[in-house]
Amino acid sequence: MAVFVIRRLIVSVFILLISTFVVYLLVANSGDPLGDLRLDTSSGRAAKIAHRIEILDLNTPTPARYVKWLGRAAQCAVPLRGCDLGKSIHDQDVTALLSIAAVSTLRLVGTATVLALLIGVLIGILSALRQYTPFDYTITFSTFLMFSLPIFWIAVLLKQYLAIAVNDWYADPKIGLVSALVLALLSGTIWGAVIGGSTGRRWAVRGIAGGITFGLLLALSAQQWFARPALGPGLITLFSLGAAVAITVLVSGLNHRSVLYSCLATAAVGCIAQFGLTPMIRSSTYASYTNLLLLAVAAALVAAAIGYALGGLDRPQAIRAAILTALVTGSFIVIDAALRAVPGYSGLVNGRLFPTVGSNTPNFSGSFWERLLDTSTHLLLPTLSIMLISFAGYSRYSRATMLEVMNQDYVRTARSKGLTERTVVMRHAFRNALIPLTTVAAVDFGALIGGAIITETVFGWKGMGQLFVQGLLQVDPNPVMGFYIVTAVSIVLFNMLADLTYAYLDPRIRV
Repeated sequence: MAVFVIRRLIVSVFILLISTFVVYLLVANSGDPLGDLRLDTSSGRAAKIAHRIEILDLNTPTPARYVKWLGRAAQCAVPLRGCDLGKSIHDQDVTALLSIAAVSTLRLVGTATVLALLIGVLIGILSALRQYTPFDYTITFSTFLMFSLPIFWIAVLLKQYLAIAVNDWYADPKIGLVSALVLALLSGTIWGAVIGGSTGRRWAVRGIAGGITFGLLLALSAQQWFARPALGPGLITLFSLGAAVAITVLVSGLNHRSVLYSCLATAAVGCIAQFGLTPMIRSSTYASYTNLLLLAVAAALVAAAIGYALGGLDRPQAIRAAILTALVTGSFIVIDAALRAVPGYSGLVNGRLFPTVGSNTPNFSGSFWERLLDTSTHLLLPTLSIMLISFAGYSRYSRATMLEVMNQDYVRTARSKGLTERTVVMRHAFRNALIPLTTVAAVDFGALIGGAIITETVFGWKGMGQLFVQGLLQVDPNPVMGFYIVTAVSIVLFNMLADLTYAYLDPRIRV
C-alpha cells in the first residue's frame, strides 16, 4: 500500500507541474495586465505602471516567471514554511485572499456534496429495490428534470420561490386551510410512494400521513409555532425513540433484540440528559463549536459503553447502532436550541430569515446560536442549488449499480442461504454497489469546486469562484493559479482516496 501511495504521489506531482505550467502561460498571455493603467490620464500614471510591473514581475519572461512562482508555491507543501503564492494585481497577498475564499467555497461544496451523496444514494437504492413502481418512475422523472436544468436557473427559482416567498410569509406565519390541505396531499403522496406495498396499503398510508400532516399544520399554526419554533422535550423524545428503531432496522433488523435495546437505552439516556444539557448549551458562556464537539465525543463514548453492556452476541453491531443513535439524539437537542434562537435572529435581520446574497450578514453580531443561524441560512440556497444537480447524478448511478449488483450470483447465493432481505441488501449488495459510486464522487468533488463559480456568482458568495473570475478578467495569473492549485490538488487527493477505498469496500481488490 505504501508503495502504491508513493507511486501515485510522484505521478501526481508531474501532472500538477505540466498542468500548472500550461495554465500559467495561458492566463499570462490572455491579455494586457497594464491595459487599464494605459488609459489612465492622472499625473501618477507612470508610477502606477511601474509599481504594477514590479509586483507582477512583468519584466521577466513568462516561463521564468512561472519558475519563480513554482519555487514560492512549493513552500506550501513544506511544514512550518511560509506559503507564498505571490501578489495580486492590486498588491494583495494571494495566500491571504485564497485562505479566506477557500474556506468559504469548501464549506459550500463540502456541505452540498455530503448531503447529495447521502440523499442520492438512499433514494437511488430505494428506486432500484422498487424498480418499475410509481416511486421509481417519479424519482426517474424528477432526477432527469433536475439534471437537465441549468444550475443558474435553479438558483434563480430558489431565490424567488423559497427565499423571497418564505420571507414574505414569515411576516405573518400562519397556514390556512387551503395551504394545509395542499401540503397534506403532498405529504400523503410522498409517504405512500416511500412505504410502497399493495394498492390498499399505499392508499391507507396516504390517508394516515395526509391526515396527520393536515392536523399538525393547523395545530402548529394556531399555537403560533412558526413564529416561536422549538422541538421541546416531547418531540425530542419521540424523534429520538423513532430514530433508535430506524437505526436498528438499518444496522441489524428488529429481530436482534440486543441491538434494539441498546439503541432504545441510548435514546432514553439522551432524552433524560437533555434536561441538564439544554440550559447549558443555550447559555452564551458554554455555547461554542468546541463544547458541542466535546459533547458529541462524550455521547459517543457513553453510547459505546451501553452497546458493549447490552450487546451480547451482537456487541459490534450494538455499539455502532448505539453511537449513531446518540449522535442523532444529540442533533435533535442542537436543532431545538437553534430553533429557539429564530425569533431573536429574525429581529436582527428585519424578518428576512433566508438571505439571497452573500455568505454572511455584514457586521452581524449576536449570540452563538444566532451566528450559527446566520451562517446556515446564507448557506442554504447555494447548497441546495449544487445539491439538487449532484443528487440527480448520484441517485442515477446508485440505482444503476444496485440493479446490476442485485442480479449477481453471490446475491442469489446469499438469498438461497435463507438470509433476510435486509442482510442481503445492506451487507452483500450495497457495499459492492458503492465501488463505482466512489469514483464518481471523487471526481465530482473537484468538478464541483469549479462549477461553484456560477453558483457563487448568482448568490454573491465571496469564494474562490469570485477570485478566479476577477483574475481572468484582469489578466492576473496569481489568483487564478491559487484557484487552480486548490482544485487540482483536491482532485488528485480524492482520486487517491477513492483508490484506497476500493480495497476497503471489496477485499478482492489488491493494489
